[in-house]
Amino acid sequence: MEMLLDLAMTFWQWTILGALVIVGFIINSFDKKEEVRVEFRYLMMPKMSPVPIATKGKGFWKGILMWLMTTRQWIVTDDFHYSMKGVEYKVPAGFQFDGASVPKFLATFLSPVGVLLMGGLIHDYGYRHGCLQLSDGTHTERMSQKELDVVFRDICIEVNGFKVLNYLAWMALFAVGFVAWGANRKAIP
Repeated sequence: MEMLLDLAMTFWQWTILGALVIVGFIINSFDKKEEVRVEFRYLMMPKMSPVPIATKGKGFWKGILMWLMTTRQWIVTDDFHYSMKGVEYKVPAGFQFDGASVPKFLATFLSPVGVLLMGGLIHDYGYRHGCLQLSDGTHTERMSQKELDVVFRDICIEVNGFKVLNYLAWMALFAVGFVAWGANRKAIP
């Protein structure tokens, strides 16, 4: 038993991942219903291109630090069209975002542009602009941080079905999302 505890402590990331997978499996086993929360629909995945991390000319150590600490940015290359509750929206080409803000130590297991991509893209656009863009180019009324966090959670639940993961991501947004929300509010007139 002591050896198992030592292994669990040594490989704590895998222990946490294993515990979350087991808890998620149990919850999904008892909850068989498909939930429609925001009626999220799209025809095609968003077309995106990675933005280079500018390490060239920074020197060896600063380049290494940037490589390890910088979050990969993505740019939407074509308008991404989607609908929620029958209303047509878009994320315009040229929008730059980082996907779901996943801590670096979890990025090995949970890619920022993996199962949380759709919710992360729309959430990032909403955080940046304080609203969503309708398909005709106009914007919705201002939305609160809480409203956009719920949109993120509900889109992710409809797209990937991992309720435990999506609720954990939503709780993390509730706990620390105010930092990004506040930074973006300063940028909006």
